[in-house]
Formats: sequence, C-alpha cells, structure tokens
Amino acid sequence: MFGKRTTTGGPAVPPPAAAETPRPAAAPPPPKPAASHGAGLSDPPPPPPRSTAAASSKPAAKSAPPPPKEKVAAIDSRSDEYYRTKTEVFNALIDTIDLSQLAQLDQESAREEIRDIVIEIVSIKNVVMSVAEQETLLEDICNDVLGYGPLEPLLARDDIADIMVNGAGTTYIEVAGKIQRTNIRFRNNAQLMNICQRIVSQVGRRVDEASPICDARLADGSRVNVIAPPLAIDGPALTIRKFKKDKLKITDLVNFGSISEPGAEILRIIGACRCNVLISGGTGSGKTTLLNTLTAFIAPGERVITCEDAAELQLQQPHVVRLETRPPNLEGQGKVSMTDLVKNCLRMRPDRIIVGEVRGPEAFDLLQAMNTGHDGSMGTLHANTPREGLSRLESMITMGGFTLPQRTIREMIVGSIDVVIQASRLRDGSRKIVSITEVMGLEGDVIVTQDVMRYEIDGEDKDGKLIGTHRGTGIGRPRFWDRAKYFNMEGDLGRALDALEEGGRQ
Repeated sequence: MFGKRTTTGGPAVPPPAAAETPRPAAAPPPPKPAASHGAGLSDPPPPPPRSTAAASSKPAAKSAPPPPKEKVAAIDSRSDEYYRTKTEVFNALIDTIDLSQLAQLDQESAREEIRDIVIEIVSIKNVVMSVAEQETLLEDICNDVLGYGPLEPLLARDDIADIMVNGAGTTYIEVAGKIQRTNIRFRNNAQLMNICQRIVSQVGRRVDEASPICDARLADGSRVNVIAPPLAIDGPALTIRKFKKDKLKITDLVNFGSISEPGAEILRIIGACRCNVLISGGTGSGKTTLLNTLTAFIAPGERVITCEDAAELQLQQPHVVRLETRPPNLEGQGKVSMTDLVKNCLRMRPDRIIVGEVRGPEAFDLLQAMNTGHDGSMGTLHANTPREGLSRLESMITMGGFTLPQRTIREMIVGSIDVVIQASRLRDGSRKIVSITEVMGLEGDVIVTQDVMRYEIDGEDKDGKLIGTHRGTGIGRPRFWDRAKYFNMEGDLGRALDALEEGGRQ
C-alpha cells in the first residue's frame, strides 16, 4: 500500500506512547492529621479551644459569593473516552505511515490512504465503535494529518467572525459580536504548533522559535496571526479573522441595520463618483467588510491595485491587481514593505489604489497618490473618531521621518481626503456605520470637518440591544456635491439627503 511503511508481516503497530495518552486526574491529597508524633520543636502548639460564649458574641462573617463561571459553548460533543481512543489510533498511524511518501499524493488520494490504514489499525486493536463513531474518527484523523484538525468545525461555520486559540486547551470564538469560550481542544501544544506551521507555509511564510510572529491568510482570504513560544508563554496563540463565504453587499449592511437605506445610497454615490475615502474604526468594527462593499461601486473598466500586509480584500471587479508585503528571510534580507508596494503601484498605471490598512510611512505616498490624479483611492486605519483618524494620519507621516511643517502635512491631508467613514462595534455587539464625515479645509492650522450623517442612540430594548437612528445633519450641499454633479449623480444625492433628513425627524 502506497504511503505505508513496508513490513514483512503486516503493519507494525506499536503500543501508543505514554506521553500522548491523557493521564487521569490526580486524587486530592488526604487531610492533614491533627497531631503528628514526629513534630519538630519549631512546630507551634495547637491553639486553645475558644469558648462558646465568646464565639457566639461575634457575628458570623458572610462568605463571599463564588465568582461567576465562564459559559462554555459545547461545539465538540465527543467524550474523553473517544479522545483516548483517537490518541491511541493516531499514535499508531504516525508510527505506521510513511509521511514522505504521503506528501507526494494529492489531497484525495492521501485521505483514502489514511482511511485505509486507520481502518486496519482499528481492526487490529479491536476498538469497539459504532459505524458513525468510526466515520467521525476517520474524518478527525484525516483533518489532523492533512487539514486544520480541531479548527475544522469552527472554520466550517459561517456565523463565526473570529477564532482565538490561547494554547492547546483554550479556544474562544466571536459570534454576533460577543466572545464566548468553546470546548474545542488540541491534543497538545505540539499539535497546535504543527497546524500553525501548516497554515503559514501555504502562503510561503514560516513561524518557529527564530521567527515567532507571523501574519498569513487562509485560502478564502481569512486573516491569520500566529505568535509562538518563547514569546507566547502558555503555548502558541492563533487568531483567525474569518470572512463570510458570500461577499457582502451594501444591501446586506442595510438588512443588518448597520446603515439606513438613504445612508447606503450616499455611500454608493461616494464610491461611484471617485471620492478619496478613509475608513476609520476600532478593532473588529467591520472596516475591511465596509471597504469590500464600497469597492463594489467601482466601474468595471477601472484598473484597481490593492496593497495589503495579508491579502484579504475580495474585490468584485474584473481588472484587479493584488499586491502583498513580504517579511525578511532568515538572513534579514528580502523584506518588501507597504511603502515599497505603494510606491511601485504608482508605476503600474492604476486608476484607484486600495490600501488594506494604513499604519506607517506609506500614508505619505498614499496621500500623494490621492492628490495627483488617482481619485477614488481608499484605505482603512485604526481610530475612534474621524478627527482622531486624521490626527493619526498626520502622526504616521511625521514618524516616517518626513521633516515637513505641520501645516504642509495638514494641507496634504485636506487636499487628498474627501470623506472619512467611521465604523464602530457597539457594546451590544452590533456593528454600525456611526458617521459619514467630509473634510472641508483648513481654518488657520485646524482641519475643519462636518458630518453628513450620524448614528444616534435612542435607548435599548428589554434584551439589551441598542436602539438608534441614522440621522442627517441638515447639510443640503456637501462638499462632494460638485463631484457627484460631474458624474451626473447630484439628483440621487439630493434625494438621499432629503430621505436621510426625513428619517431622522420620524
């Protein structure tokens, strides 16, 4: 059998290693006896008995309430006995199979080979299992050897936004904006590290003790971050930002309540009339999702070039060039930074430049691109308000070593950025577009902005969900009105602003 070590008399199936077999929980230590015959001179004498009257004169101390237990989402319903059997069969499989020959097979052939060997091992060891349990065991072991092991059921669910693995025994997920713990577990930290290396190697990167931090992505574009020992003390920490299999559209954001219909129409006009857009928000607020939906309004004939640390954008246009940064190699050579990508894409005849996340000196080159004919460029950055986002942009340029006067940098920002869209994840877990803000100009040395739309919280319902409304601010002709008129969209913009104002008054 190909991929299996050749032996003279059947498969050599050694007994499982003792280190892999989970040990039963240790029994609690027996209570300490009241007196010991071998007590040393340093042992203190027993305290005298307290009188009942004295004890009753003092009020009894109230015991502190126990801390609330953390709820665990039961995703994995398999028993400890199942895991012991799986560990035993898995260890026998690793000692039997030839991994070098298995690596030469395609995915389907390798799965069939593993299944055949596992069935033979189960038969030799006389493991008593139902047909359904055996099928589950076969699938789990195939995932352990070829796939992502215990992560597979989490990756298959489309309602999970984030997967956070804090060592082999602790896994959290985010569902509907709330973080909850799961009972998903790995065999040990070695298995978790093996899966992390398998993920990052698919995009030509590596993670080990010499290079313990790595950004990567899955085949569907989901973003992956790994930090390994010795930096991660309790075992490898794996974080996966999952993307939905179906690309979200602006109508989906309306259905989710993230934006109102008139607000969505304003976003459509902003994307279509080639405004330079900065999307601001905190971690997990939906910046990349919003950027994806805005790119849907780019005309099919435009040439779009994306620059990202880990390629995760899912643009829907036919003419897209995707660029990705590269970390240095073992010798510290070969690094390609975001600044290098943005500079290079200016020579690639782009109509629009999309930067996945602005976080460093590339902000200067992006502003220059926006200000020199590449209208409609977009980017995201971390900030809590639009004004903080513009301040961060200024700080990034300063930290990049550009010795420019403060006013000059602010003039660049005002001349480049047209609109700042603020996204936020609220305390009830919902994600909202909380403001659409346009950059007006400079008054002295201060950047002037005005809100076209704001999300205002009116209260909350009995389930703790926030109730609010997207309201217009009374702006009849925003600064990008002339740009909308150039693209023959001023009528749509006027109707959207009127509907936004009427919706706010209701």
